[in-house]
Amino acid sequence: MANASEPGGGGGEAAALGLKLATLSLLLCVSLAGNVLFALLIVRERSLHRAPYYLLLDLCLADGLRALACLPAVMLAARRAAAAAGAPPGALGCKLLAFLAALFCFHAAFLLLGVGVTRYLAIAHHRFYAERLAGWPCAAMLVCAAWALALAAAFPPVLDGGGGDDEDAPCALEQRPDGAPGALGFLLLLAVVVGATHLVYLRLLFFIHDRRKMRPARLVPAVSHDWTFHGPGATGQAAANWTAGFGRGPTPPALVGIRPAGPGRGARRLLVLEEFKTEKRLCKMFYAVTLLFLLLWGPYVVASYLRVLVRPGAVPQAYLTASVWLTFAQAGINPVVCFLFNRELRDCFRAQFPCCQSPQTTQASLPCDLKGIGL
Repeated sequence: MANASEPGGGGGEAAALGLKLATLSLLLCVSLAGNVLFALLIVRERSLHRAPYYLLLDLCLADGLRALACLPAVMLAARRAAAAAGAPPGALGCKLLAFLAALFCFHAAFLLLGVGVTRYLAIAHHRFYAERLAGWPCAAMLVCAAWALALAAAFPPVLDGGGGDDEDAPCALEQRPDGAPGALGFLLLLAVVVGATHLVYLRLLFFIHDRRKMRPARLVPAVSHDWTFHGPGATGQAAANWTAGFGRGPTPPALVGIRPAGPGRGARRLLVLEEFKTEKRLCKMFYAVTLLFLLLWGPYVVASYLRVLVRPGAVPQAYLTASVWLTFAQAGINPVVCFLFNRELRDCFRAQFPCCQSPQTTQASLPCDLKGIGL
């Protein structure tokens, strides 16, 4: 570190320290404000009390806790390093911060994997999802499983907070510099979880694409003796109406043994077009969150691989610092992505917080509100 008495040395370092502290403070404020506002929106809006938004609520709360636990420690370490005011935090403090960083990282990875699986079931097996997985018990089980798996993955003592000269290290996933097998397993597990999540979304993309293929129409006449319309040329509408409880007359031959839906069984139905669009919007939003998680954590994972497999000094310090700061940005970007990709969240935000919208937006939404109440 340059001496403060040297011309321009102290001023340059003070400016760099001020810029770093201002950036970290901005990240902390944005993360806390965005995640807390998002959590309040989900809690207050009854239409968002569904399993996907419960999972998103847990993800945002975890990001807010990570920013609150890690970013102040990084700011304190930066001030100590610039002022040379004694030694950095002890080994126990560094290990604790590294454990928290690994815990929140793995929690987000495992939770996004569970979200990807539920999104696939919501579209590919909608009836099973609506009957078994659409309520809050499934969301609670996924949240508990994500925290338990994250705790099991981050708890082994393969983490070392570093405590070196880099002031960005206290909240990073610092591994042992001797290339310990536990550190390599830690990185491999994270890569496998993120890769499995993207494979689930890729399978979902193939499923949607296969269902969108146009096939030539076959004009085969349907068979009907009593208005049941069965056979190769039947469109299935009569059978669907009969299964939903609207059929009359005898049971169609193709549906013998299947009970029609009674008056109280109307919830068991197929995925209609509007529900399909809603599920697709949720899939796009969650995949955008998953992709950003990969892009923002990927550089640091690559740097960690190089430090474990090659040597600790194989990664330039500038690249390591930039990769660590990208992981800090991940703690506050999820609410922004969710609001950009989900129109339902934007509408609920305008309804719950009318003070945050401009007069032009309020006047534009007034005709829609009057239309909704029948005026």
